[in-house]
Amino acid sequence: MIVYAGMFVSFRGRKMTRYRERGFTLVELMIVIVVIGILAAIAAPNYQSFMAQRRLNGAARQIMSDLMAARMQAVSQNRSIKVSFPTTAGGTYTYDADDTNSPTYAVKNIQTGYGYYDVTVLATNNIIFLSNGTASPSGCGTATVTNAIGSRDIKVSSAGRVRIDATSS
Repeated sequence: MIVYAGMFVSFRGRKMTRYRERGFTLVELMIVIVVIGILAAIAAPNYQSFMAQRRLNGAARQIMSDLMAARMQAVSQNRSIKVSFPTTAGGTYTYDADDTNSPTYAVKNIQTGYGYYDVTVLATNNIIFLSNGTASPSGCGTATVTNAIGSRDIKVSSAGRVRIDATSS
């Protein structure tokens, strides 16, 4: 067997058969690794801000969902349900019944319970849903979720409608 420039040549009787080696050279592999590294360096900052935006939107949707669940609970149990938010930025908020005879409590943590670790929530007042599904006049308001990207307002109207304010940045 004789080797010519990366090919094996074998003489079997009068025939000459050539076998080419298969695979990638080290230089080709290094070029591919460098190209992947450059693409990753370009994409990483965009990906981080994208994920922060997704966490902010996800936290706003989660709180909106919990407020709608509190409203449904108020109607189905025919009693007032209060959702207590912190007045300073934090990660927890609490469901409890306004009825002092049979209070129920459910503490939710938006940061550890749902994985929105960089999001905080606060509100100027607690939100109270009445047994008919409306919010009490003193219990309608806005909860704000915030992270480094921006903030979203979750608003509760006096009719009990819960929505995310699309005008906030």
